[in-house]
Amino acid sequence: MAATVGLKGADDPAVLELAARENRLLATHDLRTIPKHACERVKAGLSMPGVTAIPDDLPIGQVIDDLAVLVECATPSELQSLVIYLPR
Repeated sequence: MAATVGLKGADDPAVLELAARENRLLATHDLRTIPKHACERVKAGLSMPGVTAIPDDLPIGQVIDDLAVLVECATPSELQSLVIYLPR
């Protein structure tokens, strides 16, 4: 069973802070506010391991394929400070 990290209802900056502290990439369906807060972190000189923004209407098979390509083709350091939008 996976451990919960206590982020239910947390605001975007808190989610991004945890991702940075744990050095984890963030995959999100929030195309409106997470990317904005991620860019603010970068502008402020804060760590931001990377965000992958996934449209809600993207078929799950395509999401899996796109994420697999991203994992295979990019290193964590290449994704640092980036917000990547999966194409529709």
